[in-house]
This record gives sequence, C-alpha cells and structure tokens, in this order.
Amino acid sequence: RSLDLLFADWANRGLNLWRIEQRTLALTTGVNTYDLPLDTVDVLSAVVRFSNQGVNTDITIDRISRAEYLHTPVKSQQARPSQYYVERTIQPKLYLYPTPDPSISYTFVYYAIRRIQDAGDYSNTPDVNFRFLPCLAAGLAYYLSLKKSPDRVGLLKQIYEEEYARAASEDRERASVFLTPD
Repeated sequence: RSLDLLFADWANRGLNLWRIEQRTLALTTGVNTYDLPLDTVDVLSAVVRFSNQGVNTDITIDRISRAEYLHTPVKSQQARPSQYYVERTIQPKLYLYPTPDPSISYTFVYYAIRRIQDAGDYSNTPDVNFRFLPCLAAGLAYYLSLKKSPDRVGLLKQIYEEEYARAASEDRERASVFLTPD
C-alpha cells in the first residue's frame, strides 16, 4: 500500500516523461463523448488526423476548460473537431466540439500521461524508470516511517524530497521554448 501511495504522490506532482505514450482513438460520426482508458491521468496534447488520398494530415486541436465546454451552446453541431475537454474522473472522458461529421473519417491522436501500475505482489518489477529508483527507495522508507518509525519522518522526508527533485529535474523536455508577447 505504501508503494502505491508513493506512485500516487508522483502522479500528483505532475509530469513524469517516462509515463507518456501516444494513443489513438477512432472517432465516430455524431458522437462527441468517449471513455478514455482507465490508466489515463491526463492528455497533454492532441491532433485530429484524417487521410486524404492516402496521406495522413494532422490538425491541431485546442484543449478547453470544463466551463468553456459547458458554455458551448450546440454541442451536437457537426464539423471537424477543433476543441476538446478532458474530464479527469475515475473513468476519464473526452468531450469533443464540434461533433465529428460524416464527410471524413477522423482519428483523435494524443499524448496521454499513463498511471504507474500498482505495485502488486512483492515479486513484481516496479513500473519505474531507472532514474527514479533512488527516489523510490527513499520515498518508500519515508512512507513506511510514517507507520513504523515516526521519530525518523523528518529526516526521511528530506532525503525523499531531495531524491525526487534530482530525478524530476532530469526527467524533462529538452526542446527550447520561445515565447513572444502579442
């Protein structure tokens, strides 16, 4: 249980690049709500893909908030989807606007943050990148100390936070980003 709580802590802290995978979802004409796999923590970015004479074309699709989706007056309007909202509940859901139209077959292509697998049996190999193994050991020691050795909590938490910071700083995008004000 302590190991599973540690994995949940990592998911709550944000992006773990080694948990990102590209996924696809075939879209159906007239359907604007889809269940995402249960292990989906979030969707980072997405495109709508369609094929024209054998050539795949990817069109950027913008993420919107729950409020923006709620305030969309006619959710059943059909056209090429240009916006999406992700409901991050126990069963994650994808909402598209506009609803896919029948003129073209669309695919929703997205990068999902996948949940770390539960620890399971003691003989299982942890679903963790090697860079996070020191953090895993320190974090597990911290979580166990909460139950078994409260006098060591402060020291073990400090070691855990240092190991997490070290691993997280290495687990980052390496592309340059340039922002230009309007």
